[in-house]
Amino acid sequence: MMDITQSASMPTPQALRVAKLQRVQDLLFHAITQFFAVSVLIALLGIIISLFINAWPALHAFGPSFFFTQEWDVVNGEFGGLIAIYGTLATSIIALLIAVPLSFGIAVFLTELCPGYLRRPLGTAVELLAAVPSIIYGMFGLFIFAPLFAEYIQPALAATLGQIPGLGILFSGAFNGIGILCAGLILAMMILPFIASVMRDVFEIVPPVLKESAYGIGCTTWEVVKNVVLPYTKAGVIGGVMLGLGRALGETMAVTFVIGNAHRLSPSLFAPGTSIASTLANEFGEAEAGNHLSSLYLLGLALFLITFIVLAWAKWMLNNMEKKQGLKT
Repeated sequence: MMDITQSASMPTPQALRVAKLQRVQDLLFHAITQFFAVSVLIALLGIIISLFINAWPALHAFGPSFFFTQEWDVVNGEFGGLIAIYGTLATSIIALLIAVPLSFGIAVFLTELCPGYLRRPLGTAVELLAAVPSIIYGMFGLFIFAPLFAEYIQPALAATLGQIPGLGILFSGAFNGIGILCAGLILAMMILPFIASVMRDVFEIVPPVLKESAYGIGCTTWEVVKNVVLPYTKAGVIGGVMLGLGRALGETMAVTFVIGNAHRLSPSLFAPGTSIASTLANEFGEAEAGNHLSSLYLLGLALFLITFIVLAWAKWMLNNMEKKQGLKT
């Protein structure tokens, strides 16, 4: 009887082969996924090293003052990245100031207020906007939006916000349509579907019982969104905003069409300017070897550093919010 029990409990050769095969499959799966993860890190390091090597001649020639110098003179070989950096940051901030509130409103409406028969068509329409190529946005901005912007919106802004002391300088100058503000508005159109889609998706994962409990004690829709939905989804919301910001910082063709591509620094948002991406698009193909080409690589490195700093700041902010939330609880 004992021998029968022991023999029944002993694994058969077939079971041993299956277990061995499973271990090999697990090891292979672990190695493949680890390779995928490490390859991303290797590619990132390769990009950084390549940018730094090619940007080193300009960094050596101009030093850190390159990032604070306005001069961009191809003929005399004097280069500074301040104008392009300012244009990149200004257009991205304008885009976020416009797109984030609109995206938040769209996401709240689609998840909390929209009738069921409209929810899917409207959500699909928002997502389709993200599939529009950037050059289409640029053509729309240059040939349709910019003339209307110059004829109607810029005069209205100059007559209202332009009359406010201190703030008015931002809305002064010629009404030519293209410029920093126009580029920021086009970028807002481009990043809005990305941010709105992410916000909608994270709002939908809030457990219904939490919202129903809040409604049950008499909370309004805004109170539910402010006190239940946003605290539960803050990481996803900030992630969506950072996704939109990353798209805005690196956008090339649409900005190139409508920003004016002028290496001039002006306090007016109506004035033409340039960005890092548009400068690279306009000059990289014709740049001669030397300080000009190296300065363009240095601008690319600056854009990488700006993106890294923004993402690091967002991560720090999320960690700080989680710590404060932990202290409250």
